[in-house]
Amino acid sequence: MEFDSKAINRLKSLGRHFPQVKKEEESKPIRVTVTGAAGQIGWVLCFMIAQGRMFGPYQKVILQLMELPAAEQVLQGLVMELKDCAFPLVADIKPTTKIEEAFDQSDVAILVGAKPRGPGMERKDLLNENAKIFKAQGEAIDKYSKKTIKVLVVGNPANTNALIASHYAPSVPKKNFTALTRLDQNRAISQLSDKLKTPVDDIHNIIIWGNHSLTQYPDVNHGQVSVGGKKTSIREAVKDDKYLNETFIPKVAKRGAEIISVMKKSSAASAANAACDHMHDWWVGTKQGEYASMGIISDGNKYGVAAGLIYSFPCECKNGEWKVVEGLAVDEFSKKKLQETEKELLEERKMALDI
Repeated sequence: MEFDSKAINRLKSLGRHFPQVKKEEESKPIRVTVTGAAGQIGWVLCFMIAQGRMFGPYQKVILQLMELPAAEQVLQGLVMELKDCAFPLVADIKPTTKIEEAFDQSDVAILVGAKPRGPGMERKDLLNENAKIFKAQGEAIDKYSKKTIKVLVVGNPANTNALIASHYAPSVPKKNFTALTRLDQNRAISQLSDKLKTPVDDIHNIIIWGNHSLTQYPDVNHGQVSVGGKKTSIREAVKDDKYLNETFIPKVAKRGAEIISVMKKSSAASAANAACDHMHDWWVGTKQGEYASMGIISDGNKYGVAAGLIYSFPCECKNGEWKVVEGLAVDEFSKKKLQETEKELLEERKMALDI
């Protein structure tokens, strides 16, 4: 086997896990669609994909970048910058404002573009606007993309947008549509890292249950922290249940709003990074014993969650497939939290289906 050890080490330093793979095994480029490519998140994300952050140091990509006609000139500027970087992993770049071109034979789609919530808009209004967008994208995926496509929805409300897209792509398996809750998991890890004064890579298996919204449940009950080579439970290490139950949970859930209040714009780099984390683990695999929080289709048999929702569960990934981690103990406090976020997703699904 021949390996570019320097390339792998650079990516490992960013927290990436790569199995030992021959270069020739990943030589064929994959087609990666990014919608909203010239937006804040999409712009950063494209460079991360081009660097190998998402698929690894050998996997070449064809970037199929979609934008609205009004942003076509900005999209052209993005393409110019990507080309000027001379990324070895970028086999081709295809900018477009046409949905059929964007999703043509796609292996992966990162759906970033969505209608943001404006002043005075209620949740139903937001769902109404986004239903049109994700209906069209679901139909395009069904018609033009590979049936094995892996879809990650970033645009909010991500869980229900993923459900809408899936509904309109009936020939693609429901398991192939996912929503981003990895950003919440990363935020939770960061908060605990600050609290415990320990590096983020010493913290393991924090779980985000449910919706990417204020009802999400950042769960530390199965989490561990490595101290002096020994793993200790998060609760034992923090020694402050009041903080974990009353301060930590809303702090994680409201982090996006906190960033907006400071920057006057929403998260971009951290969202793009989380999208890379999510798709990387799905594509390459999770480290043994490590959980990745993913919004995936519920089957009605996991932790009492109703079937047919895109709900965030702890997952392990291998060979391009995710699997829900089963058998985790759920106490009464956690059960209530799981039910609260499930209730919101049921309401969103009803609104989306009514639309």
